[in-house]
Amino acid sequence: MTFLDALKQYRFHLLASLLVLAGLYYNIIPDMVRQWAGDDNYSHGFLVPLISGFFIYQRWDRLKDARVEPSSLGLIVIILGLCQLLLGWLGTEYFNMRISLVVLLCGMTLYWFGTRVFAIMALPLLYLALMVPIPYIIYDAAAFPLKLFVTHVSVAALKIMGVVVWNEGNIIMFTNTVLEVADACSGLRSIMSLLALAVAFAFLTQKSHVKKAIIIASAVPIAVLTNAMRVIVTGVLAQHWGAQVAEGFFHDFAGFAVFAVAMVLLLALGGLLSLVGKRG
Repeated sequence: MTFLDALKQYRFHLLASLLVLAGLYYNIIPDMVRQWAGDDNYSHGFLVPLISGFFIYQRWDRLKDARVEPSSLGLIVIILGLCQLLLGWLGTEYFNMRISLVVLLCGMTLYWFGTRVFAIMALPLLYLALMVPIPYIIYDAAAFPLKLFVTHVSVAALKIMGVVVWNEGNIIMFTNTVLEVADACSGLRSIMSLLALAVAFAFLTQKSHVKKAIIIASAVPIAVLTNAMRVIVTGVLAQHWGAQVAEGFFHDFAGFAVFAVAMVLLLALGGLLSLVGKRG
C-alpha cells in the first residue's frame, strides 16, 4: 500500500486523530499564536508552518508513492509525547506542552505510515519545532552573555575608530551620553528568526549536507555580528547627537535594517557555497 492509498483508506481514522489533537491543544496552540503576535522575538513563528507545508509539497511526488509499513515504534513516541504534554500541563510549563505536539505528530506518522514515510516527512515535521518559543529562563541565560559579548566587541571597534568610550557590563558610556545594550541588541532575537530561515534556505538551495550545516551554523555569528554593527553605528551617532538616536523610529528602523543585512549575508554565503560546488 502506498501513502496515497493509506490516506484514502484510513481517512476517517486520520480525521478522528486530528480532532483528538485539536481537542488536546485547543488552548495551547492559540496561546502560542498570540505570543507570536505579541512578542517580536517569535514573530517568525507565523512562517514556520507555511515553510513546513512547502517542504511537504516539495516531497509530494516521493511521498505519495512511498510504501506504508506501520511501525510499533510510533506508539512509543506517541506515549512519550502524551507524557510530555501531561507533565507540561501539570507543571504549567508551556514549552513542553507546545513541543509535545511535534513529538505526537512524529509518533503518529511512524505509527500509521512507518519509517519510509517518516524519513520523507522528517524535515517538515521537525522543522515545526522552530515555531515553539524557548523558555524565558533559557532566553535570559543566553541573552546576558551575548549582550556582554556584543558590548565588548562594539566598544573595541569604537575605540579603534577613535571614539572616546568605556563600558561597565552592558552599559556603554560616552563623554556626553550613556547607552545600554538591551536584550534586543544581544543578537538572540535575530538568531532565532535567522536560524528558522537559515534551515529553510539551506534545505531549499543546497544538496550537500556539509553546505547545509555551514549555512545553518552561520546564522549565529551573522546575527551577533550584525547586532554588533547596530550598536557601533548607534554609538557613533549617539556621540554626536545624543542618546535619542537610540530611541523611537531609529531604534525600530535599525532593528529591521540589521535583519535585512543578516539576510543579505546569509544569501551571499549560500551563493558562494553554490559557486564552490560548481567549480568542484
